[in-house]
Formats: sequence, structure tokens, C-alpha cells
Amino acid sequence: MGRPSLINRDAVLAAGLAIADERGLDAVTMGAVATRLKVTPMALYRHVANKADLLDGIVELLLTEFPPPPAGPWADRLAGLADAIRASAQRHPSVFPLLLQRPATTPRARRARDSVYSALKEAGVEKSRIEQTERLISTAILGFAASEAAGRFRNHSRRQLDADFALLQELLGRFIEFESRIVGDERPAPKIPSAP
Repeated sequence: MGRPSLINRDAVLAAGLAIADERGLDAVTMGAVATRLKVTPMALYRHVANKADLLDGIVELLLTEFPPPPAGPWADRLAGLADAIRASAQRHPSVFPLLLQRPATTPRARRARDSVYSALKEAGVEKSRIEQTERLISTAILGFAASEAAGRFRNHSRRQLDADFALLQELLGRFIEFESRIVGDERPAPKIPSAP
């Protein structure tokens, strides 16, 4: 019987996230994670295949560090998820942009996306439109949260930002309700104002 492992995948991912929080994403290397865990870099490869796999795992941590929204109406579940994502961005401002750069690829990371799919299905969005609708609303929420965490809105009060986020959620709720009324590919043509 071999020696028990001193590390596991969760420890590797947590070390990667901690390094990114402290020194930024560029500092996350296999060597830096190994040093933090006091193991050789080769020991990491039993738990992550490479740096890309490590970064995918960090995305997983960001998307799973909060509990899934409790059972309830679809709109409440999506609002709870949006609030949790915004809070995650505040906790991890230098790491959070990773969610805009890498898709959720691990089974645990995909659970967050799947919970949005489930809520959209419950809202009545056509099955063929769920993926696109999720991409659009997720990008809006992630974009706001990342912008806020990066300091883009630093000249605005917390009260204003909370009001802005509530308005964004309201607009996205209306978008979802609009999507739920579309049958098949019967989307009306967008009316883009022409330049004067």
C-alpha cells in the first residue's frame, strides 16, 4: 500500500485561488501552487492535468463557493444566484474576470449554469432558446459584477450601485418574460433606430 496523498484536488484549487487573490491571475502557476502546498510540481498532476485545468477548477470554485438558491419561484432563484455572483466578485476582484474568459467546463461548475437553465425552462423559455438566453443574462450579470469589483463604478455610492443592480435584474426579468412568449423561431425583428 502506497503513502497517503498529502493533497487532493480541492486543496490544489484552493491554493490556486488563494494565490490569485493575493497576487493576481498571472501569479497562478503550477510551481507557485506546489510551493504553497509544500509539494513538488509533479505531485499536482495527479489532481489537475495542466494550468488550463487548474484555471477551470478556479472557475469551479468561484461558481460553487455559495450554496445553490433555495427552492422557490424561478425569478427568486435567479435573483439569489445573481446576488451570490455579485458577492463572489467582491470577495475575489482580481480573479473574478476569469469567469468572463473561461466557460464552466467541470461538472461542479456546470451546476450553476444548469440551475439557470432549469429556471429558464420553468419560466417558459423555449428549449431551443435556453442556451442563448442563459449566455445573455449571465454575461450581463458577470459584466456588472466584474466592472464593479474592478473599480469601474468607484465614483458611485453603494446605494446607487445597489439600485443599478436591481434595475439590471428587473430588465433581465423582463427579457426572460419576453423570451418565454416566443414560440419556435418567431422572434420579432429588432427595431434598431436609424441615425438622424
